[in-house]
Amino acid sequence: MRRRPDNLTLWFLRRAAAAALLLWLLMSAVFWVVRLAPGNPLDQMTSEGMSARDRQLMRAKLGLDEPVGIQYLHWTEAVLRGDWGDSISQHRPVRRILAEAVPATLLLTVSAYLLHLVLALLAGVAMAVYRGRPLERWLNVAGLILYSLPSFWFGLMLILLGGVKLGWFPLGGMHSPDAAFMGSVAYALDTLRHLVLPVGVLALGSYMGTARFLRTSLEDVLGQDYILAARARGVPEGRILLHHALRNALLPVVTQIGLHLPFLLGGAVVVEAVFGWPGMGRLTIEAIWSRDYPLVMATTFLAALLVVTGSLLADLAYQLLDPRIRMSSRAGRT
Repeated sequence: MRRRPDNLTLWFLRRAAAAALLLWLLMSAVFWVVRLAPGNPLDQMTSEGMSARDRQLMRAKLGLDEPVGIQYLHWTEAVLRGDWGDSISQHRPVRRILAEAVPATLLLTVSAYLLHLVLALLAGVAMAVYRGRPLERWLNVAGLILYSLPSFWFGLMLILLGGVKLGWFPLGGMHSPDAAFMGSVAYALDTLRHLVLPVGVLALGSYMGTARFLRTSLEDVLGQDYILAARARGVPEGRILLHHALRNALLPVVTQIGLHLPFLLGGAVVVEAVFGWPGMGRLTIEAIWSRDYPLVMATTFLAALLVVTGSLLADLAYQLLDPRIRMSSRAGRT
C-alpha cells in the first residue's frame, strides 16, 4: 500500500510552529528591553516650559502612564488584531510608514544580492578552475580584503571617490530633488545611479563568503567519479564544468540563500544610514533615537519575520532539493 506523502507537510508545519513561537518570544523580549531602556519618548516631544499636567496628559495619550505589564498586554492584543498603532515621532499610522520604507529596502537588498550572486559565481568558478595559480590567490586576497572592510568606512570611501572626486554618482538618497518632474525612463535611470554605490558596498563586502563556499563545493564535485568518466570519454572541459559540475555544485549555494537574509538586513541598516537611503534600516535607527516604541516594534518584527522566514525556506530547500536528506529522515523513523 502506497504511503501518503505527508511527511514533508508535517515537518513544515512543525518548523513553522517553532518559528512562530521563536518570533513571538523575540518580540516579547524586544518589547521589555525597549520599555525598560533609559530614555523616554516624551523627552523628544516636550519642551522645558510644558506644565506637569500637560506632560501627564501626553503620557496618558501615549499609554505610558500604565505599568509596563499592562502596556505589554495592550500591545499583544493590538498586534493580534493587526494594529501596530501610530508613530510617536511622525504622528502617522505605522502601516503607512512601513509601506513607504519596505519597497526601498527590498529594491536595495534584492539588487545587492543579485550582484552578490554574480560576483560569487564568477569568483568561485575562477578560484576552482585556477586553483594554486596566481589568479586564484589574487581573487582570494582581494575578496577577503573587501570582506573585512567595515561597511560604513567602505561606503564613505566610495562616496568620496565616486561622488565627490569623480562626480559620477549621487552622494546619497534614492532620487534627485527634481525626480518628480522626470519621465519614466529618466526616473528609472536616476534611481539606478543612486543604487550603484550602496549596492556596491553590500555586494562587494559579502560575495567572498559565498564564493569560497562555491569553490569548495565545486572542487568536491570535480573529484567525483562521473566527472572523471566524462573526461575519459573526451567531453570538453568547458562542457564538464558548466553542464555537469557547476549544476551540482550550485545546490548547496541555492539552499543557503535564505540564510543570507540576516547579513543583508544587518548590512542594509548601516548602508542606508551612510547613504541616506529611505528604507527600513534608516527608519529603524531614527525610531530608536526618538524612542518611537510602536515604530521600533514594527520594524523589528518585520526584520525578524524575514530572517525566520529565510531560515525556514532554506531548510525547506534542503528537503526538496537534496533527496539524501529525505531518505535519511525516513530511515531514522523506521
